[in-house]
Amino acid sequence: MPRNFTVIECEQRSSEWFATRAGVLGASSAGDMLARIKTGEASGRRDLRTRLVVERLTGQPVEDGYINADMQRGIDLEPEARAAYEAETSELVQQVGYLKHDTLPIGCSPDGIVGDFEGGVEIKCPRSANHLRYLREKCLPLEYVAQITHSLFVTGAPWWDFVSYDPRFPEPLRVFIVRVRREEVDLAAYEVALSLFLTEVDKETAEVVALAAERTAA
Repeated sequence: MPRNFTVIECEQRSSEWFATRAGVLGASSAGDMLARIKTGEASGRRDLRTRLVVERLTGQPVEDGYINADMQRGIDLEPEARAAYEAETSELVQQVGYLKHDTLPIGCSPDGIVGDFEGGVEIKCPRSANHLRYLREKCLPLEYVAQITHSLFVTGAPWWDFVSYDPRFPEPLRVFIVRVRREEVDLAAYEVALSLFLTEVDKETAEVVALAAERTAA
């Protein structure tokens, strides 16, 4: 299967990584893109569109690299979680840089790739209460459906594994894995929503560029 993306080798959260993501819709923002409310536009969707417009206009990432305690814990535990996943599944996980789509301003930054993009891995090291919820529900948490769908869309991979890891639990309960196959998510509906959103970003960017031209000519 031909690839529609380019692998940009860079370390996650490095300056090059942030620069590569500027103006690009990533997997972690997919949920905001799909956010809906009864009337009007969800604030998360509006803020995401504005951020992408600003990044396109300036060429600079808006993200400042802020990391809270939960995020830092996830970063610190990720290598351990990856090893636990490999032990559980017997899959060998490769780390890659940023995957940027060749024709659309979208991309993703997987926590791991299996084989020659035969599958992908999304690792979370959540609070213990959330890990317990995942264990009990025994399915992909709703809050990560959009992120996994986006990664499948970008890469064309047949499947993606959601991994939750908490070393504070008894050993049999430390790793929770859900495999999401392409046919289990609505990629066609996602493509429609994505196309609409990117068109809105293009339109708003063009309007601002036109405003700048008017002021220059005045």
